[in-house]
Amino acid sequence: MKLFYAPQSPFARKVRAAAIEVGLDKDIELMPAAVAPGRENQVYAAKINPLRKIPALALDSGEVLVDSSVICEYLDAKAGGGKLLPKDGEARWRVLTQHAIAQGMTDAMILVRYETSLRPEPQRWPVWVEDQWDKFWTGLAWFETRARDVLPMPPRQLDVAQLALAAVLGYVDFRFPQSGWQRRAPQVARWFSQASALPALRETVPYDPPPA
Repeated sequence: MKLFYAPQSPFARKVRAAAIEVGLDKDIELMPAAVAPGRENQVYAAKINPLRKIPALALDSGEVLVDSSVICEYLDAKAGGGKLLPKDGEARWRVLTQHAIAQGMTDAMILVRYETSLRPEPQRWPVWVEDQWDKFWTGLAWFETRARDVLPMPPRQLDVAQLALAAVLGYVDFRFPQSGWQRRAPQVARWFSQASALPALRETVPYDPPPA
């Protein structure tokens, strides 16, 4: 299998961490892909993902899976199921809901990054940026109020929702280190600090690759 990714992407980090959690990371070859707003990359669009998004997983059969959520479900199923996501029942829907909230937080922070680093300054919309930050803060507060139930301590095995939450928190630390989110969510911060020592997160810390 080949995973098209960028080391700074929280969505790609979630997939890479998921592969480690289920023991499939050694079966995956990492393929750096340059995708960003304003960068066409028509070869990638034609051969991998027409939406020019990462991550994408090319299977040995030639099939290509797109979207981090789809890829994580595939990896979970390939590893026997029930490791990243409960197989059925109410527990499955709870984890999927938690995952959706963490994913929404990630979407918001990616949009903040694009607006503040890629869009020309005269065209930026501060109110819109604040609204995206508010989605992150309200999502963070949601996890903080439920930390005892959804973020077990000490963390030993991470489900897909916890991986998504860890990925967005790591991304905020990476791109917006002055945010101070830890002060607003001390229980989440304590969980994240311990979870970050696990191999799935320790081996996937985001960074900017050197210029080509």
